[in-house]
This record gives sequence, structure tokens and C-alpha cells, in this order.
Amino acid sequence: MRSNRTGGTSLHQAKQPNMWIMEMILGAALGASTLKAMSRSHPDERQRGRIEERSKTLRVVVFAGNDPVTGRRTYLRETINGTDKAAYKRAEKALTKLLAQVDSQRSTPSTVSLSFALDEWMRTSEIEDSTRHTYSGYIDRSIKPALGETAVNKISARMLEGFYTELRRCRARCDGKPYIEKHKKPGEHDCVAEECRPHACKPMATSTVRQIHAIISGTLDAAERWDWISSNPARVARKPRQKRPEPDPPTPAEAARLSEEAFRMDEDWGTLVWLAMTTGMRRGELVGLRFSRVDLDEEVIDLRRNWVRGKEKDTKTHQNRRIALDSETVTLLREHRDRVADRVRDLGGKFNDDLYVFAGTQHPDHTQPYSPNAITQRYKDMADRLGIKTHLHALRHYSATELLTAGIDLPTVSGRLGHGGGGATTLRVYAAWVAASDRKAAEILGSRMPRRR
Repeated sequence: MRSNRTGGTSLHQAKQPNMWIMEMILGAALGASTLKAMSRSHPDERQRGRIEERSKTLRVVVFAGNDPVTGRRTYLRETINGTDKAAYKRAEKALTKLLAQVDSQRSTPSTVSLSFALDEWMRTSEIEDSTRHTYSGYIDRSIKPALGETAVNKISARMLEGFYTELRRCRARCDGKPYIEKHKKPGEHDCVAEECRPHACKPMATSTVRQIHAIISGTLDAAERWDWISSNPARVARKPRQKRPEPDPPTPAEAARLSEEAFRMDEDWGTLVWLAMTTGMRRGELVGLRFSRVDLDEEVIDLRRNWVRGKEKDTKTHQNRRIALDSETVTLLREHRDRVADRVRDLGGKFNDDLYVFAGTQHPDHTQPYSPNAITQRYKDMADRLGIKTHLHALRHYSATELLTAGIDLPTVSGRLGHGGGGATTLRVYAAWVAASDRKAAEILGSRMPRRR
């Protein structure tokens, strides 16, 4: 019998005197490496790997180190069917493979859940508040219910691709069986009589699935940096192909009707819609615009700020830009400024250039901007009354397409819209109109060429 580390005798070994004989016989049959893995060491000693015999299978277990997050011991496991000599040989090969895998890994992979990793990534990432709000919604509604309990080191490219496919089939990831999505009343009732809403599968938009992929990929990138996993499976997972942008701006005739109706409703609203058409400003840029940034003498708007979720921030692309104004727009803005000044004085206030250009009825003193959501809804209601199927952002498309159709060069249009990428975004979104402008340029050039006799 061997002595333990304190000089005493192992009671475990004393109670099993035939163990060493059994191991010698088994070792002769399987080889020294398996014998070493299967040997029963003293309880205080740590085995790197072992083969466990179960009812009809063998289980190979290898110690992979302590979890870098939880500090718990982690193991790699593999199951081998059968318990005969051939099965033991396969188990020995699996043991060698797992030991080599542990030796080659840069650090011990973590078994923390994807949910924990997502929370840590969100906590440590420097992202805009509006983006954080959007990401939190996707994480809570879609990612965590599906993959949240899965360990980060178990996430695979196949698992992610299957998840994306399910979302493209049904955003609720239903099992295909009919059920009532929303009951009209609590308790027992007749769903047919009450007209309760049955579930109807609605595929998640490609752009939304791609955003979810970006969240997961960013989280697993961080997990890789933090040595929780050896590689990021999202890097090789296929995400849905990005759909080509299909802007649908109103026609010039529809734009004229929309403008006329806006001015008929009230002069302030008409000015806002007009400015959106002629400048292509984003919704948040319109409502965040202050009089101090409108130079009516120079006929230019110095656009620097954006209003998103109740906060003033940089523009979407973090770029300042100057937008030239036409004489008609300058006249409208002068009249609008005079109206606002009179309104503020009537309320007992004092007009100053720090006031917002556009404000809703809740803030007639213009100390707070017009609610972005209120603008969107008011514009939609107006368009519906006119029988025009459009939305507020389509005015930005209208501005861009009209300029391109008129032959204005791509960098100028891109600059007015505030697109990043040196015009690449503008070209990608409005490729059809750029082609039409190119055709027009060709016709102009052809008309200036001398006629052949």
C-alpha cells in the first residue's frame, strides 16, 4: 500500500487489495496510456483524464481547467458506444484527442451562458443610448428566449444559422401549430365569439435578423477577447443576404398635393414638410434644429445636432454639414421665424436664437422640440386622407431622387443627405436614379456632338 501525502495509509486502497492486479491485467490489454488515465489515484490527486464504464457505453472525461469566470472545474466529455475491447480502444483514442485539445487551447473555455455574456457585452460596450435601447429589445425578445441558456462555448455556426432561419420563418419561432396569440378577455370564453386573435406567422425582416447577428457576433467577439472561447462561431455563420434598398419616394404630383395640404392645415406644419422636401433632412435633424443654426442672410443651415429619444446628440453619421437653401425656402423660414417670435412674446417670453424651429402644441414657447413620433403620425394621417401611400422618411428619398434626376452630381447629393462613405451609401440606395441621371448626361453630350453627314 502507498502512503498519502501526510505519511498515512490510504484507507481507500486498503479496502480494495485486488485493484492493482486488476489494473495490471487491464493495462496489458489496453496499453499504458489508458491504464494511466483509468488508474484510481488518491482522492487528493487530480486526474487529467479518465474512462468511465457505464451500463452500455464508455464515457471519456478530461479536465479542461478552471472556468475563467466562475472558477469552477470544467471538463470535456465524449461518449463511446459499447464496453468491449474495441470500444476501449476507441475510448483511448478519444482520450488522447481530448487531452491534445486541452493542451492546445490558449485558455480554459468558459461555460457561462450566452445570456451572461450578452449582459457583460452590453455593460462594457460604448454605444449610443438609442442603439442600446434597440439592442436591448432584440436581446430580451428574441436572443435570450432562444439561446440565452446555452453556454458560450457550445454556440456553433450551425446553431446560429438555424436560429436565423427560424426567425425568417416566424419571428415568434412557433412550432407551426395554431394557437390564440391574444385573448380579448380573461377567464373561460368562446374565442370564436369573442374574435380572439389567432397567431399568424410573420417572418422577421432581413435587416432585423442581420442586426441580431451583429449583436451575437459582437458578444462572441468580446468572449473571444476575454478568453472565454477559443474562436467566434458567428464569424463564419451565414447571415441573411442584405436586401437591396428600394426607396419609394412620392411623385412630383403627390409631393405637390402633400405640400398644399400641409400648408392648408397650418403654416408651421407646412413649413416643416416643405423643409423636409427641399433639404432631405432626417426626422431627428428637423426636430432638433434651432434658430441659431439657420443663417437666413447666408441662406444656409449649419446642421450639427440630432434629436433622438428625448436627447440631443450628434448627427447619425457624426458629421456636421451645411445645406444651402433656395430663395423660396428662405422666405418661408423668415415668415416662420416672425410667427414664432410673435407667439413667444404673446406667451410672455422673450424670443432668442436658442429656441427650436419646430415645436408641438404642448410646447408653444418652442423651448422643447416637436415630438418625432408625433410628426411621423401626423404626416401619415395626412397622407392617408389624401389617399397617398407614403411615410415621412420618403420625403428624404424624394429630395435625393429629384436632385439625381435633375443631373446633380453624386458627391453633392451625398453631402446634402449627410451620407457617410464618400457617396457609396447614396449610390447603393439610389442606384436606379443614378443610372437615369447618367442616361440624361449621355443624351446631353450626344446632342452637343457635331452631326455626321
